[in-house]
Amino acid sequence: MLPTSYQACQRILAQGWNTWNTRNVLSHVLLPAGLAINLALKEYRSGFILLEPLIGRRQDGDERIRPGLRSYDGSYTELELTWRDIVLRIETGLDDHDNFVALITPLRNQMRPASLILHAGFLWNRPGHITLSDNHLVAEWPQGHTPIFSTATPTHDPQVPLLVPYLALPLTAPLGVSSSRPVSLEEIQNILRRQRQRCLAAHAAYGALADAHAAMQSCLAWNTIFDPANLRVISPVSRRWNSYNGGWVLFCWDTYFAAYMAALDNPPLACANAVEITREKTPAGFVPNTSNAHGFKTLDRSQPPVGSMIVRELFRLHRQTWLLQLLFDDLLTWNRWWMRARLVNGLLTWGSNPYPPRLDNEWETKGVGSTFGAALESGLDNSPMYDDIPVDPLSHCLHLHDVGLNSLYLLDCECLADLAHILGRSPEAHELRARAETFRHRIQSLWCPEHALFLNRRTDSGQFVLRISPTNFYPLLAGAATPEQADLMLTRHFYNLNEFWGQWVLPSIARNDPAFPEQHYWRGRIWPPMNFLVYLGLRRYHLRHACADLAQKSLALLLNEWQQHGHVHENYSAITGQGCDYDYSDAFYHWGGLLALIALIEAGHLPGPEQPLDTTP
Repeated sequence: MLPTSYQACQRILAQGWNTWNTRNVLSHVLLPAGLAINLALKEYRSGFILLEPLIGRRQDGDERIRPGLRSYDGSYTELELTWRDIVLRIETGLDDHDNFVALITPLRNQMRPASLILHAGFLWNRPGHITLSDNHLVAEWPQGHTPIFSTATPTHDPQVPLLVPYLALPLTAPLGVSSSRPVSLEEIQNILRRQRQRCLAAHAAYGALADAHAAMQSCLAWNTIFDPANLRVISPVSRRWNSYNGGWVLFCWDTYFAAYMAALDNPPLACANAVEITREKTPAGFVPNTSNAHGFKTLDRSQPPVGSMIVRELFRLHRQTWLLQLLFDDLLTWNRWWMRARLVNGLLTWGSNPYPPRLDNEWETKGVGSTFGAALESGLDNSPMYDDIPVDPLSHCLHLHDVGLNSLYLLDCECLADLAHILGRSPEAHELRARAETFRHRIQSLWCPEHALFLNRRTDSGQFVLRISPTNFYPLLAGAATPEQADLMLTRHFYNLNEFWGQWVLPSIARNDPAFPEQHYWRGRIWPPMNFLVYLGLRRYHLRHACADLAQKSLALLLNEWQQHGHVHENYSAITGQGCDYDYSDAFYHWGGLLALIALIEAGHLPGPEQPLDTTP
């Protein structure tokens, strides 16, 4: 469904039953009432209760959740929950009248079977109350009421630490839950079977990439929530990250990438994410590295400027001029901010500007004004590329002209110029195209003929930096390389087994770098956004063989974890291809889906951004 305004986007998204709760994946919420039907679990070996199951926990004794298919609209969800020798398959969905149904199937149990604790309440201080009546629950609020039924007979168990009525339902056999009317177990099974088939059919439309599409779309859908303070639907990176940040957290380039992934088959969600991360803009005019539900924003730093490219691609796909009108001025202000705050001797550097703390949050001082803070602005947090690079105490910028930043900025200027042309903003289009050409020329000063690569250069000594990462290929993304340079970069570096090529690609630092064996976060592991941006660069230069190779290897990396564990990881080992080997790889982080998006673009399901854009207003 194509929205006709931003208000229409949120109206389309924020309605009906869905997993809107910020943490609990077994909390199904009816909007706009805020009524939540919650599925909890009690085991009797020790009497413990699992009230808020969360995807991605890893400590001993924690629940393990294997997420499965998940439609955007909540019409079907599935997951497998393992906890204390109990294994449950849980499916939920909607009947033909949009009433909620759930099927809970025990696959393994303790000696005394666990109980499902079915309870309900009203989130976000919305008005309403729950009563217990004849073995079912009744929810009432000013605009309506909903009874909640189960196919199982409740048992008497007063040892449940809840302050609302609940049903303790023994998990001795499959049981069902329904809203509005009693529904038999057989009918619930039939409803969910039909909804599952619809979900599978949507993925099957992508042919051989059905599994890849399911991984990308399901991860994004599971991580989409409702933010009650701002009355908006957004897609934070993961529910685990929400739990650290008081309800939600948005990261800059992560959220723009979420918008790009959603654009394939959910235009309202794509627009919502692009709009909401842009609206997090600081008073200084930049989109911050991060902001969260506490009201915290990184006022010292931004993150890689990919927003204009994403918004341009949303327009290419769905021709929503209102989106450009809504976001153009904010994106232009952000573009100009880089020139004002990060320009040093003609090219851009990463930086971090100290500011007076407002919330006493640790990140208002931790790393601020330092090399670490500037590295955080790059999005590559602990990359070895920035290990020994000092910060200028006056400008608070790294003494480094960064290939990746300047290439992404050039692309930002190009994309914004296209948007300005569509909107009839001729002076701004001229300004942006002139700036793009200036940067295209200046990036050539970072070409090192000896190494046949664009290299970062120290601004204090003028020396090239020989520590290299996939960002050194970003001039391809921006069209800043000559065809001859592109060919040299490919043969001498991209396919070099000592640097970037191998069974699992692309490592975030070259394989022959001393930091590579660490495989610690950005110190050698594979990160989906790097693969994605390099892939788009290869497309721009029509390097078809390399495009196909990178797409195939990215797909294999994603499916390796998805098919084994139902995971879509934040990052992956460049040695083993695993994500589960490492605590600092969130197991269900939505930008892992970019590995699928590469394959989907390669197969022609989406146009590549290198293709000419119809800029007819």
